[in-house]
Amino acid sequence: MKKGLVLEGGAMRGLFTAGIIDVMMEAGIEPDGIIGVSAGAAFGCNYKSRQPGRAVRYNTRFAKDPRYSGLWSLLKSGDYFNAEFGYHIIPKQYDVFDDDAFDNNPMAFIVVCTDVETGKAVYKPLTKADYDCYEWIRASASMPLASKVVEVEGYKLLDGGVADSIPLAYAESAGYERNLVILTQPEGYQKHRTKLMPLMRIGLRKYPNMVEAMDKRHLMYNKQLEYVREAEQAGRCMVIRPEAKLPIGHISHDPEEMRRVYDIGRDTGQRYIDRIKAFYE
Repeated sequence: MKKGLVLEGGAMRGLFTAGIIDVMMEAGIEPDGIIGVSAGAAFGCNYKSRQPGRAVRYNTRFAKDPRYSGLWSLLKSGDYFNAEFGYHIIPKQYDVFDDDAFDNNPMAFIVVCTDVETGKAVYKPLTKADYDCYEWIRASASMPLASKVVEVEGYKLLDGGVADSIPLAYAESAGYERNLVILTQPEGYQKHRTKLMPLMRIGLRKYPNMVEAMDKRHLMYNKQLEYVREAEQAGRCMVIRPEAKLPIGHISHDPEEMRRVYDIGRDTGQRYIDRIKAFYE
C-alpha cells in the first residue's frame, strides 16, 4: 500500500507544515511519495533530502535580508522572493541543499504548478536536484502579482495553488492509498473570492485562462476542502490542521513570528506522531 503525503501551500503558514514534517523525519517516518504545492513544495523538498530544520533556519536567517525578499527585490527583479538568491544562491552557498541525498532517496517528490496559458495544474515529478528542479519548486511557490511567470522546460508557470490547492484527488489517482494531508488553515475555514481580481486582470491580461482560474480559485478550494473532509470521514486519509488561525500572514519578515509558527507545527507533530505511525502501518 503506497503511503502519500500531501502538503498544502500558504506561503509563510507553510512553516507550520515544516514543523510537522521535521518531527516526522526525526521519527524515521518515510512516506512513499510527497505531493507539494507552493510552500508545501518549497519546504517539503527538505523531506526528500532528509534535512530537518532547514526551512525554518534559512527563513529566519534571511527574514530581513533585502537580497532574499521584500519590495526592493520586487522592484528590482519582479519577484518579491528573489529568484536567484532564494532558489539558487542560498541552497548552494549559505544553507546547502543536499543534492545527493535528494537524488538517492527513492521517495517520490511531485510539485504542483499552474500553467498560465491553460489555467490547469501541471504535476512534475522531481528526481534530480539540478537547476531545473529548483526552478520547478520556485514556480510552484510563485504567487501571482508578487512573482514573474517562471519559464521552465517549455512551460510558463505560477503558483500551483491556483489550479490544485490540495491535491488529494491527484495523489489517489497516482496510486497513493494512504494519504496524510497537512493543511495550513483551521477547521471551518472557507476561502473567499480574492479582492485583488482587478489587479489580477491587469497583471495577467496576457493569460485569460489564468485570470479565470484565479477568479474561481475560491470555489475550487472550498470544493477540495469538502473532498478532503469526506475522504477523512471515510478513512481514506488522515488530516492535520492547525487548531486556530496561524499567527502569521502570507509574508513575514519577523524571525520570531516565523519561529512561533514553526514551533506550533512541531508541537502539533509531536502530539500526532503516534497516530501518524499507526495510520501509515
